[in-house]
Amino acid sequence: MQEGNWRIGVDIGGTFTDLVITGPAGEVHVFKVPSIPADPAQGVMNALERAAGGLSLTLSGLLSDCAMFVHGSTVATNTALERTGACVGLLTTRGFRDSLEIRRGKRDTPWDHRTPNPPVLVPRYLRLPVGGRIDRDGNEIEPLNLDDVRAAVATFAQEGVESVAICLLNSFANPAHEQAAAQAVGKHWKGRWISVSSDISPLVGEYERTSTTAMNAYVAPRAVGYLRALNDRLRANGFPHSILLIQNNGGAISIDQVAGKPVRLLLSGPAAGVGALQFYSRAIGSGNLISMEIGGTSCDVILMRDGSVPTTDQFQVAGYHLSVPAIDMHTIGAGGGTIAGTDNAGMLFAGPQGAGAHPGPAAYGVGGTQPTVTDAQLVLGRLKPGPYAGGSVTLDRSLATQSIERAVARPLGISVDAAATGIIRLVEQNLLQAVQRISIERGYDPRQFVLVAGGGAGPMHGAVIGRMLSCPKVYVPRLSGAFCALGMLHSNVRHDYVKVHVARLDDEEPAVLEAAYRELEDRATGILRDAGFAPQAMRVAREMDLRYLGQQWDVRVALEGASRSGRKAVRQAFEAEYERLFGHHQPGGIIELTTLRVIGIGLLPPLHPAAGTPAEAPAKPIEKRSVYLDAQLGRAETAVYRGVDLMPGHRIAGPLLVEEQTTTVFAGPDDILEVDAANNFVIHLPRGEVRHGA
Repeated sequence: MQEGNWRIGVDIGGTFTDLVITGPAGEVHVFKVPSIPADPAQGVMNALERAAGGLSLTLSGLLSDCAMFVHGSTVATNTALERTGACVGLLTTRGFRDSLEIRRGKRDTPWDHRTPNPPVLVPRYLRLPVGGRIDRDGNEIEPLNLDDVRAAVATFAQEGVESVAICLLNSFANPAHEQAAAQAVGKHWKGRWISVSSDISPLVGEYERTSTTAMNAYVAPRAVGYLRALNDRLRANGFPHSILLIQNNGGAISIDQVAGKPVRLLLSGPAAGVGALQFYSRAIGSGNLISMEIGGTSCDVILMRDGSVPTTDQFQVAGYHLSVPAIDMHTIGAGGGTIAGTDNAGMLFAGPQGAGAHPGPAAYGVGGTQPTVTDAQLVLGRLKPGPYAGGSVTLDRSLATQSIERAVARPLGISVDAAATGIIRLVEQNLLQAVQRISIERGYDPRQFVLVAGGGAGPMHGAVIGRMLSCPKVYVPRLSGAFCALGMLHSNVRHDYVKVHVARLDDEEPAVLEAAYRELEDRATGILRDAGFAPQAMRVAREMDLRYLGQQWDVRVALEGASRSGRKAVRQAFEAEYERLFGHHQPGGIIELTTLRVIGIGLLPPLHPAAGTPAEAPAKPIEKRSVYLDAQLGRAETAVYRGVDLMPGHRIAGPLLVEEQTTTVFAGPDDILEVDAANNFVIHLPRGEVRHGA
């Protein structure tokens, strides 16, 4: 890490831009400002200005003494969602012009025959075929036709193409044709953006590889342009280094290294939850965690098992299939700004649309009229009127009440309290299913995990969802409202390398596998060494994708030295994981390996937060107010505590509310809230009957 006293993490959410800054003594400061979707960089600068003022520094004084600036960028994501990317031209092997539009030839939801697929990123007249063929083993059976490449480039120039994607058949086995095509495009085309599939996604799967490369080309001009402009803006204000970005895989990477592969930033913000889980796992004393990070727009769920977060190569953004390393995360449209109402059939709905930062919930009083989850919490007394989210907005209960009455209560013929309760219960059912999707559906029992409630809205729902899952306890970081921004400061540098290697496990020589792994490891350690990491600050891990012969989908296995122990150890590792996932395995079955993987980690200095001061007297509430607790108890006078008054050692029986700087914590009847030695909140949940939060 570079010299300097400050470390800054900035996460741009749909509603707020969060900034976390840590100092040399371990002190942590949090600042929140409304996001500016039309100009995200200005939201970052606004947060920095507020941070500098809060620390009695000038902006240049803060940035010039900054050792690390880590950013979770939503620009690539928003470009895909809003479909505001570049005009892309695609070079493809003759005969495969329409693979991008045909997709997999099946629908994600088989019984839905009406919903169309998202628009193809590259229209057919810009998907141009070229002659040449590589077979599945990497052998050339037809030379690349460079005349076709030059003719395509001429068409691209005439049609105003801004970015070119190159995806030729079987390039994962031999990239020579793609490399030659890229060289020819660079020579004859004046544009600067060229995406090559063997660099972006060197994996089996023609459609997924093409889709990923096209998406990379689509988002590159806007995303990379934004990042470079932000970096230049920070440098002009005194920042002496280059910023780091959070990738889909949860690791950090420099601008220069990700500039050619911005598709790796599509999950940039929420992927920082991995760093937050690694940070908090030490205090929790467990490596089995499930985080439920709920912000203003969405809920992102991540599972950590034995200290590691699973990754995947298959995910979707805006309906487009992508094949690059990413954490296994499930996201739904459920947050504080989730819009509720009644549909034409008279049914209550909540989400997935959100009010965003502008106009925001009705209670903000800045133009929003539709009721949201925040409005419902305010009506139920769980949020209080007045300054909110660090003073960046103000909550008006009368506006919240009016919006719920008009859009939900009156159409359904029920009271405002009942309408607000319905909104919360519906959202919490969606949250429950999101956690089950990442746990039970992956073969994990949530009863063996601690639920971590993150995000500004997460602690309002954490105890309820934890009870519904039968988790033993819920961990609520004091800085939940800046969960991902804090996680960015604890995210190590990470590089993933993959190599397609198809063979039967029992037929492959261990020496051949060892040589292939060594090649990938040399690439990983080389790029880390060039980035300034000493050997003792590097970690290299091996993984392998395997399957039973005849199966289509692979199972990823962390080898942990198994590859050096021979085929028997690899088989045992695969069978154990297969048994966990599916409840059975095939003793003596023929196992086929498909992909070799190496993960290179550059370890950054860990955060050492300042310890909290132990409590010397019992905690006292600042007030009691009428709060709707649940369907059984209805409203009751509930103790409200200030977060700053609660210290390590305090232990309080619910129901209660804790008002913190970036969030509000809700603990229900029979819950016990404790402040642990790390100065965070632990909600111990009762066993037995499940009590819903609304």
